[in-house]
Parts: sequence; C-alpha cells; structure tokens
Amino acid sequence: MTKTFPSVSRRLFATVATIATASSVALAQTPGSSSGPAATQPGSAIALTLGDAARLAARQSALARGARLRADEAGARVRQRKSDLLPTVSSYVQEAGRTFNTSTLGIDFPATPGNPPLFDPQGQVEGPINTLDVRGRVQQNLIDFGAIGRVRSAQAQARSSSADADATAEQAATIATNAYVRAMRADADLRARQADTVLATELLSIAQSQLQAGTGVGLDVTRARSQLANTRASLIASRNARDHAHLDLLRSLALPVGTEVALTDSLSATTDSGTLPDEAALVAQAIRNRPDLLAEDERIRAARQGLSAIKAERLPSLGLVADDGVIGKNGAKLLNTYTWGLQVTLPMFDGFKREARVQEQQSVVKEAEVRRRDLEQQAQADVRGALIDLSGAREQLAAATERLSLAEQEVVQARDRFNAGVAGNADVVNASLALTSSRTLVNDAETLYQLARVSLARATGSVTTLK
Repeated sequence: MTKTFPSVSRRLFATVATIATASSVALAQTPGSSSGPAATQPGSAIALTLGDAARLAARQSALARGARLRADEAGARVRQRKSDLLPTVSSYVQEAGRTFNTSTLGIDFPATPGNPPLFDPQGQVEGPINTLDVRGRVQQNLIDFGAIGRVRSAQAQARSSSADADATAEQAATIATNAYVRAMRADADLRARQADTVLATELLSIAQSQLQAGTGVGLDVTRARSQLANTRASLIASRNARDHAHLDLLRSLALPVGTEVALTDSLSATTDSGTLPDEAALVAQAIRNRPDLLAEDERIRAARQGLSAIKAERLPSLGLVADDGVIGKNGAKLLNTYTWGLQVTLPMFDGFKREARVQEQQSVVKEAEVRRRDLEQQAQADVRGALIDLSGAREQLAAATERLSLAEQEVVQARDRFNAGVAGNADVVNASLALTSSRTLVNDAETLYQLARVSLARATGSVTTLK
C-alpha cells in the first residue's frame, strides 16, 4: 500500500495523536472551585464541589432534617419534665344541689320527752341544698428530687438526640459524596466514550476515502464500521449511566428532579502521591470528632442520668396545696373559705417495682458502654481500612497511568505503520480498543482513590469539612 493520500493520512495522524495524548488530560482538568453551591446566571446549572455536596446534604437531606426534628421533640420533652417543678394553678365555678338521707349522717338526734324525733329514725330525704362555689387552687412541689432527676435525664436525652442529629447529618453527607464521586466517574466515562466515537468516525472516513481511491480494501471499511457501531453503543450506555448517576446525586441532595448540577471537581483533581497521613493521629482525631462516637457518649450520660433519677425517687418530697374561694347557697351571700396544707411524701414500698427499674436502667447503661467500646474499635478499623484503600488506589492509579501511556504510544506506532502502508487499519483499531480500556482503568483507579478519600473522611468524622 502506498502513500496516495498524504493529506488524509496527516488528518488521521493528527486526530489520533490529539485524542490519544490529550484525552487523559481533558479528563483531569479541574474547573475553578467555589466556596459553595451557586449558579452564575439565572437558569444555569448549580455549581457544586465535593465539599459543597457534603454540606448541602448534611443541611437539607431528608435524613438530616428528620434527625433534627427528633432532636426538637427531645427538647420539647425537657419542657414537659420541667412542668413537674412549676406550680399548677386552676380555678372552677360550681353551682350544685343535693339531697341526702338523714339516716346516713351517722348522727343520732334523740327526741326530748313528749316531742317527736327531729328526723325519722328510719331515715328521711332532706334537701335539696343548693350551693355556689367559686374557688382557685394552687399546687406546688417544693422539694422533689425525683422530678429534678427526671428533668436532668430529659436534658441529657435531648443532648443525645442533638448528637444523633449530627451523626445522621454526617451519614447523609457521606451518601452524597459517594453519589458525587459516582457522578464524576460517569462524566469522565462519557467524555472518554465521546473521544472513542470521534476516533472511530475519523477512521471510517479515511477507510472510505481510501476505498474510493482504490488504495484501500472493503475489509478496512467493514472493520471501521463495526468499531464505530461498538463505540456508539458504548456512548449510549455511558450517557444513560451518567443520567442515572446525576439523578442519584439529586436525590441524595434533596434537590428537585430536573435540576442541572455542574460538578466543579474532577476525578483527578486531588489525586497525589504524597505520604499517607499518620494512622495514630487519625485514630485520635476519629475518637475525638466522630459524630457517632460523640452521640454514644451522650447516650451513656443520658442512661446514667436516668439511673440517678430513678434512685432519687426513693427520697422524700415536699409539696404545698392551697385553695381559696367563696361559697354560699346563692350569689346573694357568699363567704370566703380556704384550705391549705403541706405534704411530705416518703416512698416506703412499691412491690420492688423501683428496684426492678433500677436494675433495668443499669443494664441500659452497660449496653451503651459496650456499644461505645465497639464503636471505638470500629473507628480504628475504619481508619486503617481507609488508609489501605487509599494506598492501594494510588498504586492502581500509577499502574493504570503507565498502561495509558503505553496505549497512547501503541496508537502512535500503529498510526505510523498505517501511514507507511505496511498495515491496514486493524492495528489502529486494536490500539484504539486498548486505549479505551486504559482510559477506563484510569477512571476506575481515580474513582477508587476518591472513594477512599471519602471513606477516610467518614472514618475521622470530617466529611462535611471536605474541600
């Protein structure tokens, strides 16, 4: 085969070389970062970094909002418990009438000699007696150690619920960042398949030109058509996967379906080959900052406070009751009456019910302490696992990058052989397939690296502080 079409060959060489050498660079380009999600113009896409997605999910996802509402419910229960320490004031107006049987009074009214008895000894109905009673009542617990303990227990539970809300927000942020990484991967894969399609289209154009000029063969055209059909199928599948990935991202961020999101980070934006962080320092950070550990600490305090509240019910309590009002047969003449009293209550025996509650609460405390120790061990395992994944992803990325470089060289060499007329386009097609595979491997390695970064941030409780 001779060099009959130098201009066509040069166009092929330029296209192949540009795509082979620049595709990985295009996938690694990083747009300008932003401090928060923002759309530059009305109707444009919302620009999000990985950190923006984490903080947005922690703020407005259904998981996070539901947890915050549960924290509000716990705060309302504190106010309910405080009511036991506040006075209860009530008032009423009662107009009533009653009749009674004189034999039920329990008082005998002996008759004087020669006179009939005042009431029938067998009983008789007297009345009705009508009364009008207007009265106010105040009741106040002056000293109630059990009520004070229940208030403190409710406050501890409210703090525990607030810590749970923080842990749930961190969980929502983790879900969103994973969805963001998958969306970045889908975008990178789509760009790679678009580059493959451009290359396959150019190869088909050159094969058809050579066949028309009589210097090519029909097999080259058929092979180029097959390659183009494969790349188009891959492009359609990649586009579909990209749409689904962005839909999953919208759901994790609680954004309306149809919202356009522009990912300002790319897979290779923060990939580096520096030394790994110190494991001991990261474990200490995890134990200090992880929301689930902090939430478990608050649950232990709440359980212990609940135990103290139950024990405080054994102590005496002091209460005040007072009412004051006017009463009479009717509104024409009402006289003031009042009642007041101090009451000391000392629990003596309740069938061992309180002791059973103490035993139950002690088990609750021990269970929370077991969970706390297990979570601490889990934090250590999560940190080490994330570091293992991070190190492995770096090694895989280095290997995949080397393979991509070799695939690019293979495309260039196949191009030179095709240009020299010593081979058909089979070598170029095979080289392009190897280049496609290498691009995919690089995307896979970069995705693993980004997921490892997210896992390490989750292990140390710092997902919402990602940049």
